[in-house]
Amino acid sequence: MAGKDAVAPKTAGGRGKPKGGAKSVSRSSKAGLQFPVGRIARYLKKGRYAQRVGSGSPVYLSAVLEYLAAEVLELAGNAARDNKKTRIIPRHIQLAVRNDEELSKLLGKVTIANGGVLPKIHSSLLQKNKTKGTKAEVGSASQEF
Repeated sequence: MAGKDAVAPKTAGGRGKPKGGAKSVSRSSKAGLQFPVGRIARYLKKGRYAQRVGSGSPVYLSAVLEYLAAEVLELAGNAARDNKKTRIIPRHIQLAVRNDEELSKLLGKVTIANGGVLPKIHSSLLQKNKTKGTKAEVGSASQEF
């Protein structure tokens, strides 16, 4: 009967987290992402978009959001560098989004505060040069002294 009196070591087979177990690893680090998988899972559940939320859907959504953010930030950083600035401002984000065809289509109805507009002068407002070849130079004798 000595076997019953012996205390078995604590194993990870019970409910809850093991007492002296290893460090917990976040789902974001497991997926190799910077965006928070757990927070997005919580938002999906709280939003009641569906009765149940699968384990892969917040990971996939986090990856998509991270990719879009990285794309916009890269293009905005290029726009900031073109303007000889080291800090990205809303104007740089506006220039980045509107100059990229796919992002412009995705964010077509979006207004970016303090973004401004793309610089463009309509072709009808530009002056038309009528000087072509030598005929115009011969006819403009009044300008020669």
